[in-house]
Amino acid sequence: MKLNTLAWRNLWRHKRRTLITASSIAFGVLLAVTFTGAGDYFHTRMIDAGANMGMGHITIAARDYNRAPSSQKLIQGANTLQSLIASLPEVKSVVARIQGQAMFASARKSVGGTFIAIDPAKENANNNLFIQSLTDGEMLSTTNGKGIVMGVDLARKLKLNLGKKVVYTTTDINGDIVSAVARVSGIFRTGVAEVDGGMALLPMQSIQKVLGYASDEVSLIAVSLVDQRISHALRGRMQGQPEFEHVEVLNWQQTQPDLAGMIAVDKSANRISQLMISLLIAAGILNTMLMSVLERIREFGVMMALGMSPRSLFSLVILESFWLAVIGLIIGIIVTIPWYLYMAETGIDLTSAYGDDFSFGGVLLDTVFKIRLFKESIIGILIGLFGLALLSGVYPAWRAGRIPPVESLKAL
Repeated sequence: MKLNTLAWRNLWRHKRRTLITASSIAFGVLLAVTFTGAGDYFHTRMIDAGANMGMGHITIAARDYNRAPSSQKLIQGANTLQSLIASLPEVKSVVARIQGQAMFASARKSVGGTFIAIDPAKENANNNLFIQSLTDGEMLSTTNGKGIVMGVDLARKLKLNLGKKVVYTTTDINGDIVSAVARVSGIFRTGVAEVDGGMALLPMQSIQKVLGYASDEVSLIAVSLVDQRISHALRGRMQGQPEFEHVEVLNWQQTQPDLAGMIAVDKSANRISQLMISLLIAAGILNTMLMSVLERIREFGVMMALGMSPRSLFSLVILESFWLAVIGLIIGIIVTIPWYLYMAETGIDLTSAYGDDFSFGGVLLDTVFKIRLFKESIIGILIGLFGLALLSGVYPAWRAGRIPPVESLKAL
């Protein structure tokens, strides 16, 4: 009889034990999918939301701009760079922006904050979080108008409503203090206190005139990608092209180090949790296989006396672990698919626990708990649990092959 067939039959001598152990592997699949899927989903949402708040997944800026932003550090020939970047298949959108510090003043109060100058024709809800968050009024309609869109808390501090005038003061390309008047056309609410209390959007051409910029000069170019995971690789490719030798190419980890650090910590905690669960599953498999071996010492002695080599006995127990892993994974996949589909499409609403303004690392998060798995995550889970099941059978298999035949036949 072939070892493979014999191993399969041996598993079903104790059906209850086999099914319990296989169920523990299946439960491991369910937990691994939930933990990993939650991480893949929320980390992607956080990174995308952070990118849509101004800097993109990849940022093209003047050298040293990211370390010490200044209106005197600018990109020339921005239109040419935008066209070049937009032709890359990995790029979803590319927009030029001017970013700087300003003092916003109404008739009653002055508040310091940050402005981002945009081209309304190129901005949309997919690459600009503030458009998604607009609660009153409307977004800027022209690039050379007098409109301004500001955060709800900034408007409250300045005691401004739609249609009211605000004066913003900043420094131009020469370092001189300049001022301009705008009228509130819209108010947004992201739920992040730092953003709602100190951020405003202004039209691109109006700011270029105020700062003394040419029409193709901007602070930065924000690049949104189809998949944020390729930001590091794409950045490396772009840096090697001569068109980018006079500018700085940064990925989101460099422009948002706080967010990158928090995600790294969260991933580490996730891995530790999964490691602990894996060890518990491995202990269960090891216990099952070891019990099976100890119960069959006399049987193994007879098999060795009839000519079976220790290597064949080792292979037999390993094959039992193999089929146990296969059964567990199949059950796990069957159980996990409905759960995954439900969590991916519907999820669990946690608004009652966290409220509508739940943020992490300065980025607003969706309070609906969902999961999403990347292909490499699925492969990693299946290979990891399958390998763990096989590894757990190595010691019992080694133990079976090391038992002397004479002592085996003496066992009760």
